[in-house]
Amino acid sequence: MNIRHLTFRLLQVYVVVVRSGSVSEAARQLHLTQPTVSQQLKRLAEAVGEPLLTTRQGRLAPTEAGRELYRASREVLGRFDDYQDYLEALRGGERGRFSIALVNTAQYVLPRLLGPYSQAFPDVDVTLHIGNRRQMLTRFERQDDDLYIFSHPPSLAHALAGRFLRNPLVVVAPQGHRLAAGERIPMAELLEERFLLREPGSATRMMFESWLQEHGLSLGPTLQMASNEAIRVGVAAGMGLAVLSEHVLPPEHPDIAILPVTDFPIESHWQFIVRRDRRLPHAARGFLRFASGHLGECVEPRFLANELTRLLAGLELS
Repeated sequence: MNIRHLTFRLLQVYVVVVRSGSVSEAARQLHLTQPTVSQQLKRLAEAVGEPLLTTRQGRLAPTEAGRELYRASREVLGRFDDYQDYLEALRGGERGRFSIALVNTAQYVLPRLLGPYSQAFPDVDVTLHIGNRRQMLTRFERQDDDLYIFSHPPSLAHALAGRFLRNPLVVVAPQGHRLAAGERIPMAELLEERFLLREPGSATRMMFESWLQEHGLSLGPTLQMASNEAIRVGVAAGMGLAVLSEHVLPPEHPDIAILPVTDFPIESHWQFIVRRDRRLPHAARGFLRFASGHLGECVEPRFLANELTRLLAGLELS
């Protein structure tokens, strides 16, 4: 047998002929002419080097060699039918894999979306990389991931962005703070107290320092801490005040008070970022479509800022 002369089309024609028992019926099902089907059968027999069909009671039936070829053909074509189904699921975002890199603060919210998504699409493998802004910027520059989440996005020269959630920054103090029950507190009244801050380059710190500069203010004593959780615990213990994302605070926080500071909260938004110069997997596109359609079911309505349809439209054009 000269296997190089076998093609999927020859095997498809042969399987239909055996199933139908007739060249004319096979031609009808395949939308071919009868001479074309006969020619394909001749080519197949020549490639195998054995008779493949015989006539029994007015119908075409496979010979012994033909029966084995029929079994092999069905197995091969069936595997490729399975592969076609796989591709359709892959392209529909129903399976595959993708990775998301997100800044620390976003880890308090993203699981609310990933949980329902993973239940709806169990065959998609999602990898998360969580770190501070500097670490995530490094991953962004190296193109390590498929999706990125920033509240203060990097340069978008090679990227598309879509807001999906409000990320209000609030001033927090220990519950027994002298101004906890006040109203419209000027920030200037707080600046003599120690503020607990993240490392330089943190998006929250950058936005707070920018806000202070715009208002002609500057901080007094500060203490740098390694994580939002450490800052939250430090505030509760009376170590100082802090500016934190409201999402960092648990639903019930009896040990912490949000101070009603004038011109607060500082408004920021989390955004999905997609690089234009990196192929986006079908599964990642499917996740963005899921997020666009289900955000309202996963987070409180007051935090919604869903602009993902614009991001998805941009992906279609890129």
